[in-house]
Amino acid sequence: MAEATRRAGRGPCRRLLPPVLAWLVANLLTWAVATASVAGDGTPVRYWSTGGRSRWDSAHYLSIAETGYEMFRCRERYPDFRDVVCGNVAWFPGYPMSVRAVSATGLSYELAAAVVTEAALLGMFAALWWLLGARLTPATGLALAVGTVFPGGVYFHALFPLSTATLALLVCVAGVGRGSWAVAAAGGFAAAACHPVGAVAVGMLLLSALFAWRGNTWPVRCAKAGAAAAVSGCGVLWAKWLMWQATGRWDAYETIQESSYGQGGVHQPFGEMAKAYRFPFKDWYTPEGHLPWLVEHALEAHRTQLWLDTAFVLLVLVTAAALLLRGRDGGRGLDAGEWAAAVLTAAVFLVPFLAGAEMSWYRNHAQMFVGLLLVARMPRWVQVPLLACCAAQYALLGAMFFSGVLV
Repeated sequence: MAEATRRAGRGPCRRLLPPVLAWLVANLLTWAVATASVAGDGTPVRYWSTGGRSRWDSAHYLSIAETGYEMFRCRERYPDFRDVVCGNVAWFPGYPMSVRAVSATGLSYELAAAVVTEAALLGMFAALWWLLGARLTPATGLALAVGTVFPGGVYFHALFPLSTATLALLVCVAGVGRGSWAVAAAGGFAAAACHPVGAVAVGMLLLSALFAWRGNTWPVRCAKAGAAAAVSGCGVLWAKWLMWQATGRWDAYETIQESSYGQGGVHQPFGEMAKAYRFPFKDWYTPEGHLPWLVEHALEAHRTQLWLDTAFVLLVLVTAAALLLRGRDGGRGLDAGEWAAAVLTAAVFLVPFLAGAEMSWYRNHAQMFVGLLLVARMPRWVQVPLLACCAAQYALLGAMFFSGVLV
């Protein structure tokens, strides 16, 4: 009896081992990239400190966690600044409110932010592993491996909401895949509350009536899809309500985006892709002193990042199409969760360009992590080169991040 109990206990532990190992490997690889890089002031990168993981936007998220939202004319406080709108209403509340909750334990806001980030990353690997069936095979192992060096994934370790938003999208996918509209709605709400790009969950859930909830009649399918989408959309409404409480304006987010960042309205995506590719990050900022080899060769890594991101979304869509055709021929086709992941991957790729986010698309694209559900269905001759390309690009973009070239 005792031996049987011990074996039963070891089973769940062994099933949890792959995502935990993936999380550890992701941290060790990122630490190695940081060690081979240099900080913006020419000093060594302190990866295990909160300072080494902070960038410009991190300060805004921390200020929301600590004091809430604010919006003001820049010249009211900085007379020599441009006459535009300043404040922190361009950033959504899901992540900073989580940081505020964790800081109630007595941790500093910076350390609480790092804890939330890394806990969410561990949750991402656990959720992906569960979606893959929690069974180690060459295909699922390679999918996890790609996740450790996912394009833009250095921001999963930063004081940013990318890991929390991506975890929420994975929960949304899990809800769709398992036929639970409540779980899908909860994941969609959290994704939309954490990051503007997370609002793509609303559109995916509306479309889910076409590929999910198949055990129900069409009216019920539409009702579940609509209800899940409506709840998810409330994540954006919650963000705007908090901003309105602090500023008295429902359009605070749109005002600062248009005034300070020129991101109002819908942009032509292909033109924005070209602008993003040409953006001169290294002309804006280059680290001081002698540059390590990795940093020297990484100053324009955002360009190879765009090529890799484009290749990734195309591979996901081609795989989805192939599986759809296979299903029509009687084979194992595309299930509801994979449908959701494919739709989200394409949407996450496009939305930053539709919004004109030429300085932040590379980190927003990290939320395409949900597409790894389809990577597990790709042939080995695609998976292995994809892993190699992602690993090389991860090192390059990571060096851009740690050296302060990226924001």
